[in-house]
Amino acid sequence: METVFLAANLCVLPFWFLMIALPHWGPTRRVISCLWPILLMPVLYIGLMIPKSFEVLPLLVQIPSARAMAQLLGTVGGVTIGWVHFLALDLFAGRWAYLDSRERGFSAWWVSPVLVLMMAAGPLGLLLYVSVRWWKLRAPGRK
Repeated sequence: METVFLAANLCVLPFWFLMIALPHWGPTRRVISCLWPILLMPVLYIGLMIPKSFEVLPLLVQIPSARAMAQLLGTVGGVTIGWVHFLALDLFAGRWAYLDSRERGFSAWWVSPVLVLMMAAGPLGLLLYVSVRWWKLRAPGRK
């Protein structure tokens, strides 16, 4: 599982690098516009979840408790599955923010640091992007 954990991290890094460091490079837009970069982690997630389905299924049909979730996530396998879940959703949100910002002509000078935050702390970065996006779109002439 340690190898899968490391491989999953390394798998998403090129896409983050392209969006953050090379946002205006033509191939960046083409690669990030494709669906396959954001489908890699969900496919891995499903592959990791199938063997654990009998452990997870009871949690899906009831309101999970913190104790049950701690038991599920309290193993290297559980942490790896949870981490792949985070990587998948963070990359999805980052891809959306990148494509949205390019479409709207937002400056990479402010979007790239937000993408770094989104990569490191997904929900916080997403909240910041959506907030600044809302502010910029409400104020005519601001980009």
